[in-house]
Amino acid sequence: MTATVHAESSQEPLERTLLERTLLERAWEAAGRVRDPELPMLSLIDLGVLRDVQLEQDGAVVAAITPTYSGCPAMASMRDDLVRELRTAGFTDARVRVALEPAWTTDWITDRGRNALAEAGISPPGPAPRRSGPVPLSLLPTRRAVSCPQCGSPDVELNSEFGSTACKAMYRCRACLEPFDHVKEI
Repeated sequence: MTATVHAESSQEPLERTLLERTLLERAWEAAGRVRDPELPMLSLIDLGVLRDVQLEQDGAVVAAITPTYSGCPAMASMRDDLVRELRTAGFTDARVRVALEPAWTTDWITDRGRNALAEAGISPPGPAPRRSGPVPLSLLPTRRAVSCPQCGSPDVELNSEFGSTACKAMYRCRACLEPFDHVKEI
């Protein structure tokens, strides 16, 4: 980044700050256009995966993303799409950092994201379970408060704990008989 040199040195920090703020807004806007490859109705912002975008001292733009779970196969696509979108927006040195802490939770999905899931026929998650200490292992199906995204009926049955992706479970509505995915609460 370069700033215009002025006779008054007090103007330079102000102009640099305004330039940096403008560049940062452009970087966030570009990163906000990236969609989740498994849930394309959601931006990475709406999914809560895009945690931060920063301008480094060396002029690089660094986006921080948090995986929805360990080993998420979509992370490489998210990274590549972020770098491509940032470079398209004029940021030649674009990098992605993976932030593992704090761990992602479905509570980070925005209201806009939850509405987009429901409109796409995917049941959005309820509140994530609160835990402290070790996570108990249960071999029984997880109890969830799920409603059909098609007709709104709570009369649903679990068909498979794993749906089209590992972060979703497959349900069927007993009222309208439609199958649907439900994003698991994490």
